[in-house]
Amino acid sequence: MSSWLIISILVFLLIAAVVMLLLFHWDIRRMTRQLEDINEHFGTNELVRTNTHNKNLATFAAKINQLIHLYKQNQQSVERRELELRQEITNISHDLRTPITSIKGFSELLTDPSLSEEERKEFLTIIQKKIDNLTLIVDLFYELSQLHSSDKKLHMEKQLLDQTLVETMLLFYDDFEKKELKVDIKEASVSPILADQKATVRMITNIIHNALTYAKSHFTITLAEDEDYVVLKAVNDVDKMNSAELEMIFKRTFRLDQSRTGTHLGLGLHIVQELAEQQGGKVAAEVQENEFILSVYFKKWDLG
Repeated sequence: MSSWLIISILVFLLIAAVVMLLLFHWDIRRMTRQLEDINEHFGTNELVRTNTHNKNLATFAAKINQLIHLYKQNQQSVERRELELRQEITNISHDLRTPITSIKGFSELLTDPSLSEEERKEFLTIIQKKIDNLTLIVDLFYELSQLHSSDKKLHMEKQLLDQTLVETMLLFYDDFEKKELKVDIKEASVSPILADQKATVRMITNIIHNALTYAKSHFTITLAEDEDYVVLKAVNDVDKMNSAELEMIFKRTFRLDQSRTGTHLGLGLHIVQELAEQQGGKVAAEVQENEFILSVYFKKWDLG
């Protein structure tokens, strides 16, 4: 009697094992069909599902879904970068074409023998300004290409930000006069910073160019410090800016007014952000009423 019991138990276990194996095999085939369907319709949000109670198979399905999720995230990131690249190419073409067209047009006018000497000088002045603008744009694109270059390393050393600020601002005295901007440098004695000299000058220069492009009547720069940073705060009045524009202010493809000519995307402030972060600092932007406020944080030089 006990032999029959043992045989019955063994048969039951065998049947149970076969059933579990068939269910496992069926679940594998079902998951395979789901994967095939996901591959054919990858844009959907479908994931691999399993009804099995097998812990290993459930873990395997979870890992496949994680891989699918990461791949989709990467695909979306690639598509976003491609979209941004197309926008950049469009903007670059516009920014380069505008001064080149002007240079070409005024150069052709110079061949007119009926031009007076005064008109000729005026056209030459305009051409020179367009060339300067074109050179600035090309320089910015070159700097952008060098930001993450392994060949270009920042030379971090003790810098006097207040001194660098004043020296750089003086270079743009004529530009401020022509723009009729009321400029105020609120000088203050602050701690030295740990920074690259050329990078610091470029950051200040880009901040100035941004003010010259968008400021309506005034531009103020102040220096302050906290425990870890020396903070350069630049303030200028602007036309109305909404929160969506503010969030995009450091994007390479951003331009405050798409209809304006002569502006160079968001490259200037984008480079400021990149250089600040590479030097251990950070940037922040806000709008209060009609004033745009840019804060750049430079890491303090540590004697230790």
